[in-house]
Amino acid sequence: MGNKRFKEEKNGERGEYHITIHDMPSSERPRERLLHYGPQALSTVELLAIVLRTGTKRSNVVELAGKLLVLYGGLGGLMGADLAKLCREYGLGSAKTAQLKAALELGRRLQLEQPEARYRITSPADAARLVMMEMAYLEHEEIWILLLDTKNQVVAIEKRYKGTVNSSVLRAAEVFRPAILRNCPSILICHNHPSGDPTPSPEDIAITEQLVSAGRLLDTELIDHLIIGKQRYVSLKEQLAW
Repeated sequence: MGNKRFKEEKNGERGEYHITIHDMPSSERPRERLLHYGPQALSTVELLAIVLRTGTKRSNVVELAGKLLVLYGGLGGLMGADLAKLCREYGLGSAKTAQLKAALELGRRLQLEQPEARYRITSPADAARLVMMEMAYLEHEEIWILLLDTKNQVVAIEKRYKGTVNSSVLRAAEVFRPAILRNCPSILICHNHPSGDPTPSPEDIAITEQLVSAGRLLDTELIDHLIIGKQRYVSLKEQLAW
């Protein structure tokens, strides 16, 4: 740090000095560490700092990244966070929020990019791992439809129905239409409980039973319905055993 002081004079008053990235030794700066050691050597905070690029007058970019991860409960929380809410966070704004959301979305799409590397569902836990990071932290209910091929590999994920998911808005034809259009023989649906408690409601059970029956008529199997909570999930296939 040399002779750098931790207090600075501003308009005749002594203000607290905040360490910037440039004050740090080059060997400790996230970008330089990535170039020297590779991305796998960096912490999540450091990688996020590189995406954000700059900090604020109050915090350097590493501190900003750390605060965001704590505030939103990790990358999953940031993935599921509302765009407008993120834009209002001090130090973000629309440009940084766009950078952040784009980076997270690229990571999600990487899982589905190559047909030979498609994510395969062999158990409820497999499906939960795929969606948990984002769905667990959504502040509203959503239903996601996982379209599966004959090997139970994920072809695509359709996101539908923001808001309360109930039988009055959920139409079986709309749920199965994406699979029919893509010639997918089966689907798996997931929806979240923003409360964090994945215990199925009577409405959840009724909807599931309706969709199971509709799938049989449409010759498109519903292989499971997962309810996602905070780091927990419930498989209605295991509960109802259809």
